[in-house]
Parts: sequence; structure tokens; C-alpha cells
Amino acid sequence: MKRLGILLIGIFTATLLLSVMGPMPAVAEEVKLNYANFPPAPTFPCVQMERWKTEIEKRTNGKVRVNTFPGGTLLNAKNMLEGVIAGQADIGCLCMAYQPGRFVVTNAVSLPLGVSSARVGSLVLWDLWYKYQPDEFKAVKVLAMFTTAPTNIMSKVPIRNLDDFKGLDLRASGVAAQILGAWGANPVGMPMPATVEALQKGVVKGLFSSLESMKDFKFAETCKYVTLTDAGGIYPFAVVMNQKKWQMLPEDVQKVMENLRVEQSEWTGNYMDNHVKESMTWSVNTQNVEVINLSAAQKSEWDSKLEEITDKCIVEAKGKGLPAEAIVKVIKQSIRKYSK
Repeated sequence: MKRLGILLIGIFTATLLLSVMGPMPAVAEEVKLNYANFPPAPTFPCVQMERWKTEIEKRTNGKVRVNTFPGGTLLNAKNMLEGVIAGQADIGCLCMAYQPGRFVVTNAVSLPLGVSSARVGSLVLWDLWYKYQPDEFKAVKVLAMFTTAPTNIMSKVPIRNLDDFKGLDLRASGVAAQILGAWGANPVGMPMPATVEALQKGVVKGLFSSLESMKDFKFAETCKYVTLTDAGGIYPFAVVMNQKKWQMLPEDVQKVMENLRVEQSEWTGNYMDNHVKESMTWSVNTQNVEVINLSAAQKSEWDSKLEEITDKCIVEAKGKGLPAEAIVKVIKQSIRKYSK
């Protein structure tokens, strides 16, 4: 009886406390997210990944913890989207140029339409995706869109005129490969990480990509020549999240991620542009890289060979039922808007 009395007193006391104080607040559960990326950690897609991780953890006051996996340690470049959809990673960064037939709308920013910087390209890409929201992204939540800086030629041999392209194997993907083909080179498609070994073994004699890679991938150690073409081709990227994981997030966390989307896209573009300048300064001053500039006449000649690429892409996109002319018009309008 004595024990029963003590128990009843305890229950009464607890009930009284609850009536006065109300229910104890639930302890917020920490949200853990895995973020996969395919290039090495020092490269710009991974730098932006680490920045996003830092900002999300800070802006949610530690409620969200993000584990990052660079270098293809969780998902590689080719299966990034499928891996995120399947839940192998909660978040993934993918390069759309690696699958040119799949991302027709967003890959249109890769066309030689005069994008002058990564910042401009990133904001143009975001506007394009936001306006059309193509079906290939319906199964995921888009967290950011960004691009490389405009592509230029890095090579082991000097390329000073169109004749120098003949028989030359150069790495490129997507529309960049079409640009090389129009100039007479042999474009070789492969992910960027594989290009390091391909250059060392002589499988390719150079590549057509953005110039931050001269430092990030140490291409300046083998490619002693950079030919500035300013053709405007860029590589588009997207950061996407598993849709079920997104829906499970608390509303306040979702709001933080939503608010960061455009900011993250523009931040990445600005970082990229500054990093390209840093990379080229390093390449010239420490690796004795020669920069080759085209004359006005050469620039006009090279650009004229690229007009058919855009025309062909418009025809192909229309064949898939897409408003191709309108898409190109939107891109050109956005380029003018963000280039001011």
C-alpha cells in the first residue's frame, strides 16, 4: 500500500506539473543529407557544394547536417540523376552536357549565342529552367543551376588558325564537341576527370572547356597553349534533390533551401569568373603557358562556322515538339539582361 501511495502521489505531481507548464517541447530531430558530386574536391562544382553545405547548416542553426561526397565516391557523372531519383544520394550535382539528348531545353544555353561569363550563363540558365521547367527534372527538386565560364582551347600544340585543327583529337562534350567539329577537329567525348590521364597518354592533344581547369586539374602542366576563341559555349550544371526526401523536410528547412536557390546560382557564377582569372594568371606565370589571341578577321571566320549548329539544334528541338525559336529568343534576351 505504501508503494501504491507513493506511485499515486508521483502521478498526481506529474499531472499537476503538466497542467501548469503544458507539454514538454519536442526535441527537434537533426536532418542529415548526403550530397554527391563527381569531380575532384578542389574543382568549382565541389567548391560550390561546400559553400551550399555551409550556408544551409548556418541558416538552419545546425538543424541540417550535410555530408559531402566529391570525386565520384558516392555517384559518378553518368548516373548522378538516376542515383538521386533512386535515393542513393539525397542531393547530386550533374553536368547536363554529358547527356546531350536528354536535357534539350537546358542544354540550349550551351549554344554559341554569346554568353560572356559564368555569372551571366548561370542566371540565364536559371531563367530558362524556371520558365520551362522541362520534364527531365520533374522527378527531382532543383536546388541550383549554374554554368562554367565560356569554353576556350587548351592544347599541347599551338592552335593559331583553322588548319591547325585538322586531325587533332580534342576532348569536349555536348555542344562544345559540335563547335570543335565545325572547326575541323576530332572531338572526343569523356568526363573531365578522365581527361587528365587521356592527356598524359596522348589519347587527346587538348580540350575545349573553361579555363579554371588549367589550375584545378593541373592541365597547364601538359597543355602549354591556350587559344582564346570566345565562342560563347558553356557547360550547364544542376543541383537536384530526391523528391521524397524534399517532401520529408520541415517547412522551415524547405524555405531556407528555396531562398538560397538563385543566390547560390549567381554566387557560383561569380566564383567561377574570378577563379578563371586566378587560374590563367597562375598558368602564365608559373607554367609558362602561351595565350593565343585571334585577330578580328579570324574571330569572324571562326564564328561564321558555328551558325549552322544553332540552326540544326532548332530543327531537332522542333522535331521533339519544343518551342525551339522561343527558347533561343529567351536565352538571347536573358544574355542581354544580365550582361548590362
